[in-house]
Amino acid sequence: MPIAKVRGVSINYEIIGDKGPAVALFTGGRRGYEEFIPLGKKIAANGYRVFLHDRRNTGASELLLDDKEVEEAVWADDLVDLLRQHNALPAFVGGSSSGARTAMMTYLRHRDAVKALLLFRVTGGAFAAGRLPENYYGQFITAAKQGGMAAVCATDAYQERIKANAANKEKLMAMDPQRFIAIMSKLKSLFEAGANLPVMGITEAELKSMKVPTIVIPGNDQTHNSASGRVAQQMIPGAKLHQLPLKDQEVPLIDYKEWAPHEDEITRVFVGFMREVEGAKVA
Repeated sequence: MPIAKVRGVSINYEIIGDKGPAVALFTGGRRGYEEFIPLGKKIAANGYRVFLHDRRNTGASELLLDDKEVEEAVWADDLVDLLRQHNALPAFVGGSSSGARTAMMTYLRHRDAVKALLLFRVTGGAFAAGRLPENYYGQFITAAKQGGMAAVCATDAYQERIKANAANKEKLMAMDPQRFIAIMSKLKSLFEAGANLPVMGITEAELKSMKVPTIVIPGNDQTHNSASGRVAQQMIPGAKLHQLPLKDQEVPLIDYKEWAPHEDEITRVFVGFMREVEGAKVA
């Protein structure tokens, strides 16, 4: 896959489709982009160029840990730079879970760069607020305190990143564990500051300020409960809601791969919405 230098960091990316409006999709959690390749191909088959990438510090992209801002803000700025390099602005921007947060953050920070938002599996609620800070940061702080950077590298999450890009191990092992702990602790604090909002990471005022066409497909687990998706849709002016034939389940997390049977419907809904935004006749 091609590598782009984005704001000083090597970013692994892929463009599916060679013509049509640009669509950028963020995966959830801290996972690489591969899980969105099937969805990207379905959307591209309808006449779009779909941009997928591993966000910095995820997948095969370069590690550059910093604590100046929440990760979603950094990822938003990176995406806009990547799209600008390909003359792909403005673009449709969307994502699942943390990807939905990052898509919203992209609009809030770069309003002229976003044609419309495609949001699914929106995160919110007390369960997610309690679970995600530990999942994203706390476990790695504990590992570094107990066993230094070797213990961090041994965690499942960082093993995935090292497997995808072997150079990441050298960068991690070269870090001072105390510096790593300080960065993770600051990022955890920044994340927790927005964790208890109805829509995680985005204030009510920010949601109400989002004057951009938006469609929301709610999730159905305790981390992405359907109520959070409906709150986002209700607070974003003029936003549309599409409910998949799913019921909320009392489970911490439903892996995105379990949504694969619904990708045809997701594609149909997103493509129809984008064509409507573009003023084209919906097929």
